[in-house]
Amino acid sequence: MYLTLLNGTGFVFNVDDYMELRSKYRIMGAPVGTANTKGWSPNQSTLPVELTKYETQLVLDENIAMLVDKSQDLRAKPTAEKLEEFKADFESRLLGQKETLKDEKLRETERYMEKILTGKRKKLLKQGKHEMAEALTAEDVLKEMSENFKFDRQNALVEVPCEHLKDHSAQIVSRALVDTNSLKYRIFKDLWKRGKFVTSGDAFGADFLVYPGDPLIYHASHIIIVHEKPVIKPLELVAKVRLSVIVNKSCVFAYEKENEGIHYQTVAWCNPSK
Repeated sequence: MYLTLLNGTGFVFNVDDYMELRSKYRIMGAPVGTANTKGWSPNQSTLPVELTKYETQLVLDENIAMLVDKSQDLRAKPTAEKLEEFKADFESRLLGQKETLKDEKLRETERYMEKILTGKRKKLLKQGKHEMAEALTAEDVLKEMSENFKFDRQNALVEVPCEHLKDHSAQIVSRALVDTNSLKYRIFKDLWKRGKFVTSGDAFGADFLVYPGDPLIYHASHIIIVHEKPVIKPLELVAKVRLSVIVNKSCVFAYEKENEGIHYQTVAWCNPSK
């Protein structure tokens, strides 16, 4: 499996790769493409999928995928041979649309053949062409439809493929995208190794969100706040816990104690009046 390096992080362009990352490895990412011509909408987002830097680094560390940089090849000026190949491929797709539309028009004509024949015969009779009206058959109608069919290229559908249509070279990226020794990355990796579904918590004023299952089915159950030191200021403690209550999630402070590793401290808001 290959991730494409864009804007400093990994992108997934293949739907099978994305489904494997999501279902097998609990790597969520965020679809950032759109099929809506009026603009991007988070509810209508499609491939490609953008992974966070932490997700990308984790996938690399666990040898789940490799990161490649395609910018050098994709930015190179195409050769005359490649241009001709692209034009031929483009024309082939337009021809396929033309034939498909023509076949559908003929099938639609066959479905309403009786009404069409009746209408054409009446028109011929009004023009005084009685013999032509009597001789008119379904084959004549289909032949006329086929000969007069026109395909307006301006209304053709232009494909916007996720994956590049042609093979091209890429360079393997071996450098780390984040500091793998940083506490935040190690906590993200630790939560993932515990079998959790972990995503970015920026929208909730946290570092991470933890889900009991796939985020398509479940809401996040915990917000994770990363602290470099096991010391929390009272005002920050109150603010973060109140925030977790508002969004109906448990608040977890993650920190590291010397020689003891990573610790998780869950804090709940207590209402003595209840």
